[in-house]
Amino acid sequence: MKIERVTLSVVVMSLHTPFKASTHGADALRHILVKLEGDGITAWGECAAPTEPYYMGETTETCWHIMKDFLAPAVVGKEWSDPYEFARLYERTKGNGFAKSGLEMAAWDFAARANGRSLSAELGGTRPEILSGVSLGIQRDLDKLIATIQKYVDQGYRRVKMKIAPGFDVEPVRAVRERFPDLAVMADANSAYRLADADHLRQLDAFDLMMIEQPLEWDDMVNHAQLQTMMTTPICLDESVRTVADARRMIDSKAGKVINIKAPRVGGFGEAKAIAELAAANGIGVWCGGMHEFGVGRAGAVALCSLAAFDLPGDISGSDKYFDEDIVEPVILAENGAIRVPTERVGLGWEPVEGRIAARTLATDVITA
Repeated sequence: MKIERVTLSVVVMSLHTPFKASTHGADALRHILVKLEGDGITAWGECAAPTEPYYMGETTETCWHIMKDFLAPAVVGKEWSDPYEFARLYERTKGNGFAKSGLEMAAWDFAARANGRSLSAELGGTRPEILSGVSLGIQRDLDKLIATIQKYVDQGYRRVKMKIAPGFDVEPVRAVRERFPDLAVMADANSAYRLADADHLRQLDAFDLMMIEQPLEWDDMVNHAQLQTMMTTPICLDESVRTVADARRMIDSKAGKVINIKAPRVGGFGEAKAIAELAAANGIGVWCGGMHEFGVGRAGAVALCSLAAFDLPGDISGSDKYFDEDIVEPVILAENGAIRVPTERVGLGWEPVEGRIAARTLATDVITA
């Protein structure tokens, strides 16, 4: 296989409901779409980087630079046999997982189309549908928070993740648990706490949460291991796990019991698969988080979630939760809390609509051999 042309496009999409976490918020998103062309095939990927450096340090702007000046020139005009060989073409570039994930996702879509099968099948997926959860930003009006959760419960969503932060944690979780005693609920702290807050965080043990996600600093494996000995609530690591090596360190140190795997954070599907398989083999729960992906990235996440190792409902909900109109057809929807995996369709399974993409494009660059 050979890529003859790489098109990068910065695309903006407005959220119909603004989102707020402990470290950042957004009412519109700027992601980079990747279009690979070659061998008569057109394939797509999405770099779902935030616009601000408050999650993993990368931003839309830094990813644009790395993709345009380093990654795309490294792959265009080169022969490759599978997505793993494709990724080795740019392995000299260290870090920059979000930037790499956009190109790597498109390579998996390219390979799936070349082989005449779905992206799910290309990745080794086995599930005909994925169970879907919702992720809710910080909403300090508890009546509105309860009403929002009720709306998604009525739609059949199986799990709710609520963001917490110092000053907005125990009492909101208590209110949600009292209103929804049987609902699968988890709390996501986005690194807002320190080990000195352990006694406070232990109050969350009373509410039978599925897990608390990334309570401590984003690169702190040691203190997460200590905190897990102090809490009965399972700790889930997100930001702390960027590679298979990180996952091994987490398992060996007992720094948590669950991993949230986001393909953009770890550099793409290849590393995500390896982390998921390692975790599952060691009894660690696995689920797929989201970065408010547009339809291209959301389709990729659905395919990733179809892997057997992803044993917990993820953050991959219907696109109608975020956007009035998405950039793919048909619409990605969750029905009764599940999204059907389109195994009968080649590639992503949801096709990008180039007219919609063009109408939302802020910048484009084309790299050829």
